[in-house]
Amino acid sequence: MHAASEQPTPLLTGDGSHSLCDSRTGETYHSSFGAVQESQHIFIEQGLRFLPKKEITILEVGFGTGLNAWLSLLEGRNSGLTIHYHSLEKYPLSPELTNQLNYSGPTDRDLFRLLHSCAWNREVAITPDFHLTKTECDFTQYKADRMFDCIYFDAFSPDRQPEMWTEERFRHLAGHCNNQAVITTYCSKGDVRRAMIAAGFEVEKLQGPPGKRHILRGIKK
Repeated sequence: MHAASEQPTPLLTGDGSHSLCDSRTGETYHSSFGAVQESQHIFIEQGLRFLPKKEITILEVGFGTGLNAWLSLLEGRNSGLTIHYHSLEKYPLSPELTNQLNYSGPTDRDLFRLLHSCAWNREVAITPDFHLTKTECDFTQYKADRMFDCIYFDAFSPDRQPEMWTEERFRHLAGHCNNQAVITTYCSKGDVRRAMIAAGFEVEKLQGPPGKRHILRGIKK
């Protein structure tokens, strides 16, 4: 967990939702143009909704504020999905910080807080149809032990954390993807695209959310 002096700083983004500024890298967790609209576009619309299945196993690289998990829970609830959600995070945030985030309305606030307060390193049924496993680990040391249908790749940028975006790391992920599994990321850099292709994904550039020209989506064939 971040030390008190290293806690990220909350800030409002263009759509009125919160993001954080990371004290170690100087990067924000989400787009300044809008945290919710960015995550909704990249991970829900181009990732989760792209899958025809009703029972889906997701891996998220970077739990962070819990926003992607939260939007996935809401999408699953609205679409009748059963989701097994696995998320990796090296630096979990403090409850004092996550309780300030404004992603949920009053009726769902306790449910959102449960995403952060539930135990790490074991599966927890947040709802009957949304099962969350948060693993506190360094992604570069992560060894997957199951197959995934969808991967949200939401690490800090390759400029700040190049070791997270290597062909070796994408190859490990590809080896644990079911046929037709989808991986989405906000980063569209040529080096990242080539690493994903070399790892075994068919990759396409898609239109990004406001403030971002392109994003990447890969399909495991």
